[in-house]
Amino acid sequence: MADTNIQPTYPKGITFEQVWTSLDKLSQQQIRTSQAVEETTQTVKETSRKVEETTRTVEETSRQIKELGKRFGDFTNSFGDVVEYMVSPNLQEKFHDLGYDFHEASTKHKVRDKKNDISFEIDVFLQNGDTAMLVEIKSNLTIGDINKHIIRLEKMRKYSDLRGDKRHFLGAVAGIVVEDDEREYALNQGLFLIEPSGENFNITQPVGKPKEW
Repeated sequence: MADTNIQPTYPKGITFEQVWTSLDKLSQQQIRTSQAVEETTQTVKETSRKVEETTRTVEETSRQIKELGKRFGDFTNSFGDVVEYMVSPNLQEKFHDLGYDFHEASTKHKVRDKKNDISFEIDVFLQNGDTAMLVEIKSNLTIGDINKHIIRLEKMRKYSDLRGDKRHFLGAVAGIVVEDDEREYALNQGLFLIEPSGENFNITQPVGKPKEW
């Protein structure tokens, strides 16, 4: 008859209590590992949810920025049109007081010469048989605006030379807001400067003789 009281044997030097303790520790470790895996899974899910929310927020913000940019651009263009409307009707009279008799005035005067790759637009174009004035109008005049207008005048000179037009071209810049640096820069470049003054506007002549193109 088999002896039912036979105790299991363990490696030499290891008791049942030590084996049980090791198994208990292993079990606790497995529990902790399982909990850590579950927590990590929850963290990953939460992170994924936040990433999705952030992505949606970024997309919505991007859409709003584009919409705001479009609206601001429309506002800027409309404001520029208002400035031109206010300034252009009296420019002929104002320049006449300075000794320049321009018989014709037009706004948004476009020049297109695809053959010679020349293309630009003039906010206000004043002209007579000998001289023409190119006026650039901005709500807030910057150094960059002034430099672009000088390039525009250079293009006008090139375009006219190609057509045999020997008139002299003068330049003027106008701004509702003109800082001291921009004012000084424009005048030193040989340009006329047009600025608001009360309900009207003033024209300041450039330093020295006005530059001709």
